[in-house]
Amino acid sequence: MELQDTPELAAFRAEARTWLAGHAPPFSGRVKHRLHFESAESAEAYEEAERASLEAAKAWQATLRAGGWAAIAWPEAFGGRGGTPGQEAVFAEECERFDVSVGPLMIGLKMVGPTLMRHGTSAQCAEHLPPLLNGERVWCQLYSEPGAGSDLASLRTRAVRDEATGDWIVTGQKVWTSSAQVADWAILLARTNIDLPKHQGITYFLVDMRTPGIEVRPLRQMNGSYHFNEVFLDEVRVPAGNVVGEVDAGWKVVHTTLAAERAMIGGGGGERARALVELARSRGRIDDPVVRQHIAEVFTLDEILRFLGLRMRAAITRGVPPGPEASIMKLLVARRAHRAAETALAIEGPHGLLVGEATAGHGSGQQQLLSAQGLRIGGGTDFIQLNAIAERILGLPRQRHPDKDVPFRMTTAQRDGSE
Repeated sequence: MELQDTPELAAFRAEARTWLAGHAPPFSGRVKHRLHFESAESAEAYEEAERASLEAAKAWQATLRAGGWAAIAWPEAFGGRGGTPGQEAVFAEECERFDVSVGPLMIGLKMVGPTLMRHGTSAQCAEHLPPLLNGERVWCQLYSEPGAGSDLASLRTRAVRDEATGDWIVTGQKVWTSSAQVADWAILLARTNIDLPKHQGITYFLVDMRTPGIEVRPLRQMNGSYHFNEVFLDEVRVPAGNVVGEVDAGWKVVHTTLAAERAMIGGGGGERARALVELARSRGRIDDPVVRQHIAEVFTLDEILRFLGLRMRAAITRGVPPGPEASIMKLLVARRAHRAAETALAIEGPHGLLVGEATAGHGSGQQQLLSAQGLRIGGGTDFIQLNAIAERILGLPRQRHPDKDVPFRMTTAQRDGSE
């Protein structure tokens, strides 16, 4: 494991730091552009804040593209810089020093882009990758359904081919869709063959969110925000050219997207213990042994994640793609978020019951506690990550799934009680 930059990476870091100093404002110390960690007094207030965050992200992405820093590890053939994943990781580290973020564009940049480069056609890449790099297009993912969350392969949204035109007609419901209300396009999983087992009859689509028949309904979370949505699709027409990969073989494609999502979540968050130390000092509790113990637990998670990140960066610098270790990092990021938020409120004591600008850290601890549970669900629940770790890292036997080889038509009938 490489704990320090190679000479090449050190030179790249110096170049990146110099460029950022001339083009980005310094970090103000507050959580930036992560609206699902913010409260909102109304849907209108949240929508206004989300639009502002989105416009800032688009402007910064355009600046990155103009400066030659957009999609550092993407091949030049796809519009990237042609650098290494290690360079991309270094640039992300340096960006933490500045008040910039492409957060609202991450689904497109970190999930859609890699998926299209690996599985998409040349026409699909030509149509969608340039707008991604320019900060012109926002994406969401239409995956989870009311009855298909952790067991995503149980999804029921149907896509039926129109034999006259070759298009697909999609009908169904999706839920917990981040940023659907501002998205231009979506990646969609739909069932195209109910006579195959559930993992084999799914197709991966690209969908224009302005297509007639799509209705987005915001979901108010307990932290007051409207980050997630439910999406209804009523006979939505999707062109045949918007299928990614092969028909009925979308499960192979989605593995690329899900692995990228877990790596994205697992690689975020930065340090939490440092902010807790500052909070404890401001509250006069820095010498409290119980508080110190709680901060030490968060610091331990900070360090574990830092070392795991270094290990992953060293691997990808050698050309080894991220593997199941992304599940470990995603799992620990969720645990750390919850532990750090609990510790912040414990330090604040009775003040932890307050919210708003007058509270310590502008109420960030309170909002993070309310939002932390979302990290344990999004991108695959804690139990999904534990299964991946058990099977793919520890080599334990796979959990038996009785319906794995059963045609989906039969499992649906049994679930509905018609057979």
